[in-house]
Amino acid sequence: MPGPDAYHYQVILRALDEIDAASAPLSLDDLAARLGMSPAHFQRVFSRWVGVSPKRYQQYLALDHARRLLRARHSALETSAAAGLSGTGRLHDLFVTWEAMAPGAYARAGDGLEIRWGWTASPFGPMLAMATQHGLCGIGFAGAQAPDATFADLAARWPAARFREDTAAIAPLAEAALAGSGARLHVFGGPFQHKVWEALLRVPDGRVTTYGDIAAAIGQPGAARAAGTAVGRNPLGWVIPCHRALRRDGALGGYHWGVPVKRAMLAWEAARRDAEPAQPRP
Repeated sequence: MPGPDAYHYQVILRALDEIDAASAPLSLDDLAARLGMSPAHFQRVFSRWVGVSPKRYQQYLALDHARRLLRARHSALETSAAAGLSGTGRLHDLFVTWEAMAPGAYARAGDGLEIRWGWTASPFGPMLAMATQHGLCGIGFAGAQAPDATFADLAARWPAARFREDTAAIAPLAEAALAGSGARLHVFGGPFQHKVWEALLRVPDGRVTTYGDIAAAIGQPGAARAAGTAVGRNPLGWVIPCHRALRRDGALGGYHWGVPVKRAMLAWEAARRDAEPAQPRP
């Protein structure tokens, strides 16, 4: 069932539309009025959801924010790994079971698998989580589309599997996934896809990369387009952070669950990172 975070995301989604349609930054009063809320209530929603003011958040949501982020925090994956930057990233906080899919397994299309599923609230709209007995295998979002479409999208990846709704069992797995640590993942895909998704897991929090860098990181520098396709087929949105992959020119590119969701994820991460207290120097 959608909770406060899902409600807040809907407010942000509406704010995105207003911000995009405006020819200049909107004041707190203007933005609150367009959303039918009092300025004080709107400010509280923003503060609770992201920890910065609506004015500051508009800066993160600006169309050129991704380009600034790419210039300031671009993570060349080889450099990040060599410098130990991935030590605090998702790869070290997750227990991942990779299951390479041979042609026969693709043909079976999940035959013999039981996949439990359930909906939960997230900062990016209603989140659908699916899991096998080994861990989470699918995460999708309904912020920019109908919940039925999100379910059909994920379920189509394993059309012969048995699906069973089990929100009670899914909830703790989804909570761990949103927290970014302690989640168990069961990831299905081909060998090339696994290499791309593992590279994404090495992108540190609050940083971004490009499709070209991902291709180079997996030893296939000429395969940027194929890497982009594999990024788009990521079955575990947010947990495997495909939202951090940008085009070489810093443009957002596409996103499987909708570009507004991608923008919200990047803005949320950047604002949370910048709102954290500065760590004392050793």
